[in-house]
Amino acid sequence: MRVTRLSLLFGSALLATAIRAQSPSLSPDLLDFYKNLHAHPELSHFEEHTSAMLASELRKAGYTVTDHVGKYPDGSQAYGVVAILKNGPGPTLLVRADMDALPIVEETGVPYASHVLVQNKSGQEVGVMHACGHDVHTTVLIGTARAMAASKDRWHGTLMLVGQPSEETIDGAKAMLADHLYERFGKPDLVIGLHDTNELPAGQVGLIPGDAQASSTSIDVVIRGIGGHGSAPQVGRDPVTLAALYITQIQTIVSREEDPQDPTVITVGDIHGGTKRNIIPDEVKLELTTRSFTATSRQRVIDGLKRMAAGITTSAGLPPEKAATVTVLDNESTPVEHNDPALTARERAALEKALGTENVITLHPVMGSEDVGIFGLDDKIPVGYFRLGAMYPDRFAAAKAAGKLPPGPHTSKFEPDPEPTLRTGVAAMTAVATALLQ
Repeated sequence: MRVTRLSLLFGSALLATAIRAQSPSLSPDLLDFYKNLHAHPELSHFEEHTSAMLASELRKAGYTVTDHVGKYPDGSQAYGVVAILKNGPGPTLLVRADMDALPIVEETGVPYASHVLVQNKSGQEVGVMHACGHDVHTTVLIGTARAMAASKDRWHGTLMLVGQPSEETIDGAKAMLADHLYERFGKPDLVIGLHDTNELPAGQVGLIPGDAQASSTSIDVVIRGIGGHGSAPQVGRDPVTLAALYITQIQTIVSREEDPQDPTVITVGDIHGGTKRNIIPDEVKLELTTRSFTATSRQRVIDGLKRMAAGITTSAGLPPEKAATVTVLDNESTPVEHNDPALTARERAALEKALGTENVITLHPVMGSEDVGIFGLDDKIPVGYFRLGAMYPDRFAAAKAAGKLPPGPHTSKFEPDPEPTLRTGVAAMTAVATALLQ
């Protein structure tokens, strides 16, 4: 037994040394891939070229690749990518990376910035930007695929790499499972992934054991009124005014109905109403996202939104057919993202060996949401999702000295430091994957 333990320890030390030796440099073509992907982002449900690029690189790395994996509720095809590499008996590890971008006009000013403009579902022209770092995630997946294929003597089992579409609309993981992901490719024993962050400089990673990210519930609200001429509001009922009252009122659900120790967020992120300044419209549409960590809080928010919508209808004296409606979009909602503590501990051990203890940080839970946990089938499969520092170290230090953070995800100025971020991401994910496939 002593010999076996010494052999394992010696093997782990060699593995850590090997990973550290690999981490100082990054393949130039991988950096070029990232910049190309960053310059040509695609929105959720439209990741056609991104998925094709990823599939091509994974095939070159020696994986058996299937693309166009995933079905949405309307029957349309998703652009999911699944790459399999079998290496003898052992566990099956799913490594997930998301691919989609956001409807944001980029303002970073980097030479490889996106200038893509498209029309959204409402017919508005919007910019498209990798403002959440999914280009980092996709590139790290390719680097990890190459490293794992080149080091098959150090691990055993099956590696399942998943390029997931539509994380930003939080229906991509569901779409892949609806297309019989596990029935077709095998059910994994573990699920891991990473997400870049502005809370750490490039070169560091962060872990959050337990409940790490809030649940997200997408909700559509339609406030109805009676349209008319802008000069005669007394003749009708102005839904714009009613919507403004509603938006203000629903914030009291959090401030006056929720337990202050149970964090909850309600955000109205999209408002559509009217066609011309002197026409009172018949309705205003609101798109909401709500975040919470408990089922009780989630339901309290939904109940409050419905109750206040009914109150707006009543206070305006509107007939039943003009009642405001609240619709919960279950397919665009996701549960709390829970990191299995035991799996997180194994990740920590591998990361500390690969990057140094000082570069593995414990972070706090966030109100942001992720659908990576969907792959865990309600915690039946352990999930371990960690954070990848992405900020220029000097800018991060300056911002921290001023009591701030650099611009973060979902903003037009989110700017990862590409080379060290990708280098650390590949080293980190390779270390974790190798350790879990022993």
